[in-house]
Amino acid sequence: MIMFESLILILDSTVRLSTPLLLACLAGLYSERAGVVDIGLEGKMLGAAFGAGAVAYITANAWLGLLAGITVSVALGLLHGFASITNRGNQIVSGVAINFLAAGLTALLGQTWFRQGGRTPALPEGGRFTEIVWPFAAGIRDVPVIGPIYAELLSAHNILVYAAFLAVPLTWWILFRTRFGLRLRAVGENPAAVDTAGISVTWLRYRAVIACGILCGFAGSYLSIAQGAGFGVNMTAGKGFIALAALIFAKWRPMAAMFTCLLFGFLDAVAIRMQGQEVPGIGEIPVQFFQALPYILTVILLAGFIGKAIPPKAAGVPYLKERS
Repeated sequence: MIMFESLILILDSTVRLSTPLLLACLAGLYSERAGVVDIGLEGKMLGAAFGAGAVAYITANAWLGLLAGITVSVALGLLHGFASITNRGNQIVSGVAINFLAAGLTALLGQTWFRQGGRTPALPEGGRFTEIVWPFAAGIRDVPVIGPIYAELLSAHNILVYAAFLAVPLTWWILFRTRFGLRLRAVGENPAAVDTAGISVTWLRYRAVIACGILCGFAGSYLSIAQGAGFGVNMTAGKGFIALAALIFAKWRPMAAMFTCLLFGFLDAVAIRMQGQEVPGIGEIPVQFFQALPYILTVILLAGFIGKAIPPKAAGVPYLKERS
């Protein structure tokens, strides 16, 4: 029973830790399905985390913080779109530039505005999204098997966690069951055919970039006003790149993306759980090893152990011919 409870706690942490990865992964899915490679997921998440943390601290309102985070992320996404869609610039270079811009600007503004080494002060009451406890969770907590699953694993998460996992079937439905999704996938495979049909390739790609910005805004805001209690310098810590690796591993499919992000979250949860623990026959393993596991897995996956992952044919290729 103790092992079962430990497993539930690890799975509970897995859900929480995989949430920002899942949101960022779905964000990249919209963008890359439309043919726009987005290396800037990390930068948009970081900008959103700062915007959300700063506004939530000033207003003591988590919803306004979330709106600010989404606004910052969408603005960075539009900047990426202007460089790579309108001006047909190199999408990789544009994304890397956004990462550098967000990393430097958030630290600079944080230090200038709050004088706490680039961090925002701890959020006041109302500035964070709190846990939502499901009905009867306290009453059935001690019921074997069902109680821990209901009270710990399903209940007591904040609203952004539930929104992230609801976004998976919603994204699947949008991409594969709506006219917008059909056109979005078509513009990522053959933009010339979409253009010939009288549909604006530029406008479709901009809408994909905006959708990407919105989801990255949720991901970054989650880090600073839901999982955490304020913004910290470089608090994304490479999560945007891990989300991009998860997207490739999932072969640009929403459901596979969810399970991949859960795998990365599980490794993070195990790393936290194993800190200071003795492993039989080995002894205490340095915590740095467990912390490095998600990044090691990223390298292994990208080295080709997942089979051939074929991106949308027009991904990363500027569309040079637009209808007049």
